[in-house]
Amino acid sequence: MLNELRCEACTSSAVALGAEERRLLLTELNDWQMIERDGIPQLEKVYKFKNYKLAWAFANQISELAEAEFHHPSILLEWGKVTVTWWSHSIKGLHQNDFICAAKCDQI
Repeated sequence: MLNELRCEACTSSAVALGAEERRLLLTELNDWQMIERDGIPQLEKVYKFKNYKLAWAFANQISELAEAEFHHPSILLEWGKVTVTWWSHSIKGLHQNDFICAAKCDQI
């Protein structure tokens, strides 16, 4: 299970996952979407909450996860929702780390 794995250091020699590898890993996630921004594949999910305070608390937990894994997403905090986007900046694409962290978000 992805959420039981730890992120590995993503070196400059790391290679982004291919389309088939991404597709297979995406099947292990719940309601995550594969999007593309500026030619870079990314994973994104919107979490909904009853109010701003609950969304804020969740965004803080995602930030703690990011620090623990030393892998950092884009987090958009709005009233009643948090949009989390994972991708590996150094390789301009998706790495297994992104899927691991996405799975861990769903465990929070």
